Amino acid sequence: MKAKTIFFIIFMAFLLYAAFEIHPFSKPTSKMDDYIISNAQNETGANNVVTSVVFDYRGYDTLGEATVLFAAVSGVLVALRRKEDKHE
Repeated sequence: MKAKTIFFIIFMAFLLYAAFEIHPFSKPTSKMDDYIISNAQNETGANNVVTSVVFDYRGYDTLGEATVLFAAVSGVLVALRRKEDKHE
């Protein structure tokens, strides 16, 4: 067999295995969600559970995402700026 055919068979086997190993929807694999829902308001003081997760439990991750977004916007602004003619 050719290498492409062997690769295709292995790839399809991997996809079938992955499809059968997917966890059922709405069946969490850990108890972390129950803990966060039960304790978010007491631990963080936020009335909104999503806000407490984004800003308190995952604060460093959110800070990293904001930094990447700021860098991307700054890069686009630098790339699209108009050059001024200094000889006028």
